[in-house]
Order: sequence, then structure tokens, then C-alpha cells
Amino acid sequence: DKRDKHIGRIKSSVNNLSGILNEFLSIGRIEDGKIVIHENYFNIRELVISICQEIKVLAKSKQRLEHTFSGGEMVTLDSSLLRNILINLLSNAIKFSHEDGLIKVSVDVTDEHITLNIQDQGIGISAKDQEHLFERFFRATNATNIPGTGLGLHIVAKYVELMHGQVQFSSELEKGTCFTITFQTQTQLQS
Repeated sequence: DKRDKHIGRIKSSVNNLSGILNEFLSIGRIEDGKIVIHENYFNIRELVISICQEIKVLAKSKQRLEHTFSGGEMVTLDSSLLRNILINLLSNAIKFSHEDGLIKVSVDVTDEHITLNIQDQGIGISAKDQEHLFERFFRATNATNIPGTGLGLHIVAKYVELMHGQVQFSSELEKGTCFTITFQTQTQLQS
């Protein structure tokens, strides 16, 4: 048991370092204009389920992840950037949620929009901190004892912008946060 715990800590530390390095590399690529959108046609339901399975290893002991889907499943977006967006938001939801918190992912695909919601019941974000949430290196005042670089949400906002989408959120201290990401479907973009 001790060895398994130690190996788990090592893996977690490696993942944290890898994540930090990837965030800094992403910022550099964004600022240099080197991120190119590669849209592909894929099943968003399968992608979200796959990401939720991967991210469960980061969850605290009693945290639960739920996902729901409505509408179509096939979409045209940059699946790689969308994967990074979802991993970042889900990692944050896990990190900033309580030990027994519920994290919900919902996806709605219509002829006009693709909407993703990531909702947690975590520590929330104060109204004062919400003004600066997507700024580079910003850390909310109630998150100082939780590891992070303050780059994740900045990267999320930039990726969503590159994909011509919108990111919005609502949050209340000790009640949780909900991020909503909306993309127009390809037919809507062309009209």
C-alpha cells in the first residue's frame, strides 16, 4: 500500500510538472500566433466520455463526474483544442471542489450551436476576482493554497476565441462555478 501511494504521488507530481510546462508552451505558441485551427468532424459525445474517464484519476476520493448529452453528436471543431479546454476546466473543477463534490458536464448540440457546461459545487469565485479571471497569471484570493499557475483559464479563453466561440461563467462563493462554452455550428458560421 505504501509503495502504491508513493507511486501515485510521483505520477501526480510528474503530471503537474507536465501540465505546467504545457501551459507555458501554449502561452508562447498563442502569443507567437503559431496555433493553427485544424477542424475535424468527430463525435463530441465520445470525446467528452473519453476525457471524463481520463480525468477521473485526478478526482478526490468521493468526487463524482456526471455527463449528459442532448441533440446531435457529430460536430466540426478542432478536437485537439477542445480536448485541452475540457481537460483544463475539468481539472479546475476537481481541484477547486470539495472532497465529495459533484461535477457535471453537459453537452447540447443543435443546428445553430454547440454548448458545453462544466459545473461544480466548489469554493466559487468572489465577485471581485471574477473581473480578472481570464488574465494571465491571475489567481483568485481563495485559491492561494491550491496549486496552479494562473494560466489555465487564460489559455482556455484564448483557445475558445481562436475557435470563434464564447466562454461565460457564473460563480458564487462556496456554492460553485459553471463555465459555459458556446460555438456556432459550421452552417451558422457560413451564413
